[in-house]
Amino acid sequence: MSAGKKVAVVTGSNKGIGFAIVKELCQKFDGDVYLTSRDEGRGGAAVEELGKLGFHPQYHQLDIDDEASALRFRDHLQSKYGGLDVLVNNAAIAFKNAAPEPFSQQATETLKTNFFSTLRFCNIMFPILRPHARVVNVSSSAGHLLKISGENSVAIDLRKKLSSSELTTKELTEMIEGFVKAAQTGDHLKFGWPNSAYATSKIGISALTRIQQRAFDNDSRPDIIVNSVHPGYVDTDMTSHKGPLTIEQGAVAPTWLALLPPNVDGPKGGYVWYDKQIVDWVNGPTPTAV
Repeated sequence: MSAGKKVAVVTGSNKGIGFAIVKELCQKFDGDVYLTSRDEGRGGAAVEELGKLGFHPQYHQLDIDDEASALRFRDHLQSKYGGLDVLVNNAAIAFKNAAPEPFSQQATETLKTNFFSTLRFCNIMFPILRPHARVVNVSSSAGHLLKISGENSVAIDLRKKLSSSELTTKELTEMIEGFVKAAQTGDHLKFGWPNSAYATSKIGISALTRIQQRAFDNDSRPDIIVNSVHPGYVDTDMTSHKGPLTIEQGAVAPTWLALLPPNVDGPKGGYVWYDKQIVDWVNGPTPTAV
């Protein structure tokens, strides 16, 4: 057991922004850094690539859609380190604009990974977080509350519910389940949701972050902080390499949040832009979208 040694985990980190976050944490974090991936071959190749650059992350297989995989990883961390100090929830999927799959399928699969599996992974990992732990939920510019647009009563009511300081995880989960069900019948717009499964998943993650921070504020373990972050429009597979930012630029804000010093005033439960601006998630405005 690596008693007393700190440990950081980045989910979905064999490529893209997650890979760059691992690289930056290897430079700046005082402890072990875990690169994780669903596919062990791709994960091993990513570790080898970082090794050539002089960085030496640890590796563990992780598929957040597989509860058994998540539990194995938690048990590994608990056994080897006795806890967890940094968790970056980066793993996510997105369908391309021209994807042939029907919207009902896109909604089901996107929300499964990006919201429900992420939530379950948090529930598995949060009990082993140590005092002063930092959690970063990678969101998106699409995850701002005002992506639920419109001034009709349905949209206003949906935004009001999602931004309520009394919203519970159970209530949020039921709302997201409602979106998926509405997507099956093509009624999601009628209920105020955007016409994007990805945006809905990231709105859910941003709302979840606020709920999680309220729970941490009442936790017996001191100074646990969670924030959501828009890493920028980055040149990755997910953006079909259309983003103007490099993966290193996309890693800046997530890594900054992962390394917030002990007992910092904030941000806490915030929604943070790629340039470290703390954005009003409820009222906006959002900065220029990059």
